[in-house]
Amino acid sequence: MNSIRIHPLDNVAVALCDIPAGEIAGSDELKVKTCEKIGQGHKVALVDIPEGSAVIKYGNRIGIATEDIKAGSFVHTHNVRTALSENTKFEYRPQIQDLPQVESRTFMGFRRAKGKVGIRNEIWIIPTVGCVNSIAERLVKENQDLVKGTVDGLYAYTHPFGCSQMGDDHDTTKRVLASLVRHPNAGGVLVLSLGCENLTPDQFKEELQEWNGRRVKFMTCQDVDNEIEEGRKLLEELAEYAGQAEREEIDASELIVGMKCGGSDGLSGITANPTVGRFSDKLISMGGSTVLTEVPEMFGAESILFNRCKDSVTFYKAVDMVDKFKKYFVDHGQVIYENPSPGNKEGGITTLEDKSCGCVQKGGSAVVTDVLGYAEPVRMKGLSLLSGPGNDMVSATDLTAAGAHMILFTTGRGTPFGAPAPTVKISTNTPLYEKKGKWIDFNTGTVAEGKETLDEAGDRLLDLVLEVASGKKTRQEEFGYREISIFKDGVTL
Repeated sequence: MNSIRIHPLDNVAVALCDIPAGEIAGSDELKVKTCEKIGQGHKVALVDIPEGSAVIKYGNRIGIATEDIKAGSFVHTHNVRTALSENTKFEYRPQIQDLPQVESRTFMGFRRAKGKVGIRNEIWIIPTVGCVNSIAERLVKENQDLVKGTVDGLYAYTHPFGCSQMGDDHDTTKRVLASLVRHPNAGGVLVLSLGCENLTPDQFKEELQEWNGRRVKFMTCQDVDNEIEEGRKLLEELAEYAGQAEREEIDASELIVGMKCGGSDGLSGITANPTVGRFSDKLISMGGSTVLTEVPEMFGAESILFNRCKDSVTFYKAVDMVDKFKKYFVDHGQVIYENPSPGNKEGGITTLEDKSCGCVQKGGSAVVTDVLGYAEPVRMKGLSLLSGPGNDMVSATDLTAAGAHMILFTTGRGTPFGAPAPTVKISTNTPLYEKKGKWIDFNTGTVAEGKETLDEAGDRLLDLVLEVASGKKTRQEEFGYREISIFKDGVTL
C-alpha cells in the first residue's frame, strides 16, 4: 500500500512513501493514477476538485481549492488555501462513545505526600529570577556527587523572567515556577532568589501556600555571605531527604501523561498521533489521565474534539479557551492561520486545518472531562484540554506545570529538546527513527509500512510508558536535554 484515504468522505489520499507519476494511489473504493510525483506525507487528489470547493481529509475540510485540481494531481499550498476565519460559531452536538476495557497495569514509582506519586526522584533548583541563573547552573555542576542511591539527578531550570514584569506576565511566571516546585517528580527543590526582584521570596511563598520544609529549601543570594557554600549545605539536606524515597508498585491509574507534537509532517496524523490517541484511550480505560494542549493547533478541528466534551458546560469552556486564543492573535494584529511552519509544509501539511486535524488525533476517542487554564493543575481523571500555545518549549513547560509525569512528543522532522518531565520522542516515519536514533525513543513508521496496526503500536507505546514511569531513561534524559520556557504576553520594564 503506497497511500491511504483516511476517511470515506476524503477527496484526497496521503502518500505513505514517495509515489512516482503514473502509479495507482488511493483506496480500494477510490483509486487514481498519479499525474506527477507525490512525496511521502503529501496529498493526491482522488477526484476532480473544482476551484472554490472543499479539500477533505480526516473527513473534515482542511482548505479550499484555489484552482481546478484534476484527479491524480499533487494537492498542496500552490492550489489550496485555508478556510479559517477569526469568527466561528460552535454548537454542542455530543459524540460520546465508550472505550474498550483494558486490563489494569502497574509501574514502579515514588509515593509522595497527600496521595501524589512521582516517576522520578530528582533534585531541582528553581530560580525565581533570571539574575541567578548562573549561580543555579554552577550549583548543579559542582554538586553532582549528591546524585546517588535513589536520587535520579540534580537539575536547574533557568529562565529570563521574575523581574521587570507586570500584571498577567508576573502572575504567569509566579504560577509556573510554583507549579514546578510542587511537581512530584522532584524529591527535593531549592528555590533560588536574588533579593531585589519583582517576584519577591515572600510573594513566591504566598503562591506556594504550603510546603514541606524538608523537601523545599529557600536561599536569597543577597542575604548570604557565600551563596555557593550555603547552596551546597541546602542541597546536602535535600539529597538526604530525597534519598529516603524508594520505588514501589503503583497502579497505572495514577499516571498523568501530557501529549504534544512538533516538527510535524504529513504522516503525523496517520501514524504517530493516532498511536498516541490509542495509548490515551487505553490509559484512560485503566483510570489514568492524559492532557492535550497547543490550542492554535485545535483551530479548524474543534468539532472533532469538542463534541466529545462530557457536558455543555465543559463544551463552552473549551469554546471559550479557543476564542480567547483567537483574540490573543487578533489583539496582536496577527491572523489566526499563520501556521504551519516551513518544515510542516515541506513534510506535507498544507493548512492550519490540515495540521489541526492531525494534531487532535492524539486525543483518541475518550470523553473530554475538563478544560484547564495555562499551567493549571490537572483536577480530574480522563482527558483534559490545557490552554497553551503550540510552541514546543512553552507548551511542554505548560504540561509539566499542569502535573504531567511525562510527555509524549510526536515528530516527523525530529527535535532534541526535553521538558523537566521525561519527554518520549515518537517518530512518524522510519527514516527519521533510523537517522536520529539519539533523539527518538519510539517509531510509528511501522504503521505506514503495514508492519503493525495502530492498536498494536498503541499497546507497544503503553509498554514503553510504563517502563519510563518505572525509571527507564528517555533519550532526552540520557543526553541531559532539559529546559523550560514561560509564556509572555506583556511589556518588559
